[in-house]
Amino acid sequence: MASTYCASRFQSIRRKSRAVTIGNTPTGGNHPVRIQSMTTTDTMDIDGTVRQTIELAEAGCEIVRITAPNVRAAEALRTISKNVRNAGIEVPLVADIHFLPDAAMEAAKYVEKVRINPGNYADRKKFQIREYSDSQYEEELKRLHESFSPLVLRCKELGRAMRIGTNHGSLSDRIMNRFGDSPRGMAESALEFIRIAQSHNYHELVLSMKASNPKVMIEAYRLVASLMNDEGMDYPLHLGVTEAGDGEDARIKSAIGIGSLLFDGLGDTIRVSLTEDPIAEIPVARDLARRAEYWWATKSEHCDEQLEEVDPFSFQRRDCSEISLSKNGPSIGEKHPPLVLAHSTHALPKTAEIVKEMANVQVSSKDAPVEGLILRLNKSDELTHLAMLRTALLGAVPCLMIDDHRDEFDDDSIPPNRPNLVPLLWHAQKASSDSASLARFLTLCEESGNQPVLSIDPKGLDEGVSAILANAPSPLILTLSTEIETNLISGYRELAVYVSNLGLHSPIWIRNCEESRVFPEDDLHSARILDASVLSGSLLCDGIGDVISVEHTGELNRNRGLAYNLLQGARARISKTEFVACPSCGRTLFDLQSTTQRVKQATGHLKGVTIAIMGCIVNGPGEMADADFGYVGSGPGKIDLYVSKNRIKSAIPEKDAVDQLVQLIKQEGKWIAP
Repeated sequence: MASTYCASRFQSIRRKSRAVTIGNTPTGGNHPVRIQSMTTTDTMDIDGTVRQTIELAEAGCEIVRITAPNVRAAEALRTISKNVRNAGIEVPLVADIHFLPDAAMEAAKYVEKVRINPGNYADRKKFQIREYSDSQYEEELKRLHESFSPLVLRCKELGRAMRIGTNHGSLSDRIMNRFGDSPRGMAESALEFIRIAQSHNYHELVLSMKASNPKVMIEAYRLVASLMNDEGMDYPLHLGVTEAGDGEDARIKSAIGIGSLLFDGLGDTIRVSLTEDPIAEIPVARDLARRAEYWWATKSEHCDEQLEEVDPFSFQRRDCSEISLSKNGPSIGEKHPPLVLAHSTHALPKTAEIVKEMANVQVSSKDAPVEGLILRLNKSDELTHLAMLRTALLGAVPCLMIDDHRDEFDDDSIPPNRPNLVPLLWHAQKASSDSASLARFLTLCEESGNQPVLSIDPKGLDEGVSAILANAPSPLILTLSTEIETNLISGYRELAVYVSNLGLHSPIWIRNCEESRVFPEDDLHSARILDASVLSGSLLCDGIGDVISVEHTGELNRNRGLAYNLLQGARARISKTEFVACPSCGRTLFDLQSTTQRVKQATGHLKGVTIAIMGCIVNGPGEMADADFGYVGSGPGKIDLYVSKNRIKSAIPEKDAVDQLVQLIKQEGKWIAP
């Protein structure tokens, strides 16, 4: 079993790494999280590449990567570097190398850092199945040592840094046959190359473990950090979710993967990979880095390390009791996808407006139903409106969550939950403040037939409250009190431990509300997306979370949609087509942005189908391991189509490729009419 991967899972403490200097930019150690991006121009277009490099630097990018797919492109880096420096731009340049050691050896002369992919560099990937004996595996490692050592020695001589950049989609056949298509295989692939570099006393190294699936990516980074600890290594980490795509979905996936690891203290440089203009990556990365610096600077005075049931290196859904909300309504529990509650900003008296809005939601919703609606109850005289609302919403909404905010001088009665009405989940945050209040609340819920929901602070409960919770007559839905002082990710982890220690398997409700914002003064919707993605994604990727709500975007439809997108980004619930799209670079053989939009327009209604759109074959077949279909550039204006990792059609003219992709989906029996 690997050792722990971070200093604490209950407060955010930055991992201690060595400082590695890239040109004149130090990374790791106590230095700020550095922002990276990559040019999308053809490297042989020297003027265009120089221009885009300068634009990225002026936008705040601190390290710029440029692809060097062959020796000619590597030679072009000489002029590119010279022209960038002549423009007064000192941003470090990184050569991106995959298959050709000769290109790496040439590029190292002109750039401050060389990135190599261990699955492609001097290794083999032909999807061949072969059993390696220990002696055969050692022979392969010797071959790697001979092939990789010249680049190590050149970088050492010239004072260059190097990134060992593992991609989930390009693990070599040797690694795949020994470790499988797994986070462990990703980590071992990098460590083999690090050991070769260390044998030459070369340590200017940075590691990355990128995958298009944030869950795989998180596990791989955790595992490589743990394995490095075991071997006394302290190299910095570069974080990124590769092939994330575009738009809100890409930002969610990136924030889930990068943000979750930053919260746990991992990460020294980051890149948000978007199938958009690379300038668009910078503000998203900057906002994530800003959050990391805040988390690391904020220490909890009362933090106790606790024993979790979570295995951080292998995903497993947390054990959870099953709750059936009604005969035909949704159920909650580990065998069911997390339930989505849509938050309405309307007060109960505005019954007509809510019903109208809900009707519109039902009509306009293509793939994400309204499973529950959160309504705020301020005064008892609003209960008459609640009765009207339940009757009006019958058949449209499976359940209502009543967020009870009546004060202590008001009536705290709860209306009965009759079988012919929309079932109620009754939420009371103040009920857990003392034993008497809790007992009365549970009694009222039991007598009225409503599902009790509680907000609690695991650290602030006395023994009496804990005893009542442990002996509650029916399963409780629990959520974290929004009034806690600790960070919310740690708070929810503590809540899961607390529930387990009570011997309960209560469902946990993840709330994304104003109180969960990292920087409440930042009122941009993009900031709300990042906050919700990091909080929800980090928990969901640990198997924590059975109910989820977004309550801070100000609009019911947007709240609902973001909640489903969060679940999709964390691979906790698939409610629409999943697109895996690379961010483009100089290797790309077609316009990725326009092509991605055409593919989405033709196939975006195929719920549960995963489609990969890849600019070239570097990571294409591998990243499509999780995809149902692949659209891959194989030459100028030519497209190959894949089913899983199997190439079905080759060298299709680009103008015909989307139509033929649709035909292929139909042949495989996964097409439905729009």
